[in-house]
Amino acid sequence: MTKVPQISDTEWQVMKVIWAKSPISANQVIESLEGSCNWKPKTIKTLLGRLVKKKVLGYHKESREYMYYSLISEKECVHAENKSFLSKVYGGAFNVMLTSFLEDEKLSSSEIDELKKILEEKVKEN
Repeated sequence: MTKVPQISDTEWQVMKVIWAKSPISANQVIESLEGSCNWKPKTIKTLLGRLVKKKVLGYHKESREYMYYSLISEKECVHAENKSFLSKVYGGAFNVMLTSFLEDEKLSSSEIDELKKILEEKVKEN
């Protein structure tokens, strides 16, 4: 896996649109974000430019529009973000993070069963 650049919260919103609808024009990104953000079109185009510069997005010209597409999968970005969070907040200690989440959240029986199943699979892998 290649090194994934850090993506800001606002860039994440743009990337979610691109992962869902790639390839997509800047105008289509703007339209997709209209209901959820108060950003001006110029702001969104600036974010697209930043993501291209970070090598998270690529583009090609189609007729008179630039069509943007992801160079890094959503899964890779989520994985990198998880690693960064784990390292920054919990010093890389997964068990401490998991314990903290489990103590703070109310889980249904089915969620607990699902977690047990995941842990049992992990035991089998080792």
